[in-house]
Amino acid sequence: MGAVLPGDPVAWLRSVSLAAALGAALLAQPAAAIPRLDLSAYPAPAAGERRWVIQLPGVLPPSHDPALASDPRDWRVQLIVGQTAWVDCNQFSFSARLRAWTPRPGEQPIYRVDNVGSLLSTKMACPAGQAARKLFVPMAGKPYVVPYNASRPIVIDAPAPIELRWRLWKAERESRPALAL
Repeated sequence: MGAVLPGDPVAWLRSVSLAAALGAALLAQPAAAIPRLDLSAYPAPAAGERRWVIQLPGVLPPSHDPALASDPRDWRVQLIVGQTAWVDCNQFSFSARLRAWTPRPGEQPIYRVDNVGSLLSTKMACPAGQAARKLFVPMAGKPYVVPYNASRPIVIDAPAPIELRWRLWKAERESRPALAL
C-alpha cells in the first residue's frame, strides 16, 4: 500500500478500512493462554485455609546501588504474615507460627501458618476526632526469611483471615572481616 498523502481523503479512508479489517482479524484469533503455575505436586490446603503463592522473577533489573550483590544466591525473601484490620492510634500485633513443612523428604517445602492468636493492642487514649483506618498488621516476632529460588514457587497455606506479603532482601557485595578478641 502506498503512502497516504495529507489531504487525500480517499486514500485515508482506504487505510483506515484496511487497519479496521486487520484489527478485526487479530481480535478474532483466540488469545494465547498465560501459563499457570503447576502446583499439582503440592497437597491441597486444609479446610478453612487459603493458599498464597509467590513466583519470584527470574531476572530482576540491575540495582542502581553498586554496593548490592547481583548474584541471586546472595538474596533472600522475607515472608510477611499479617492481617488487615481497623486500627486506631495504638500499636497492634498478633502472634502466629510460620513453619516449613515438607510433605515428603527431598521435596520443596510448603510454609504453614498456624497457632494464630487474637489481635492485641496498646491501650493509649487516642486524640479526639482521629478516625479508625484499615492497616496491614504484621505478625509479631523476627522476620521469616527464605532463600531466593526463582525456579520454584514459594507456597504458603494460612487460615482465612491471614494475608501474606513478601519483600526481597539483597546482600552487599563486600564482606567485612570480624574482629577477633
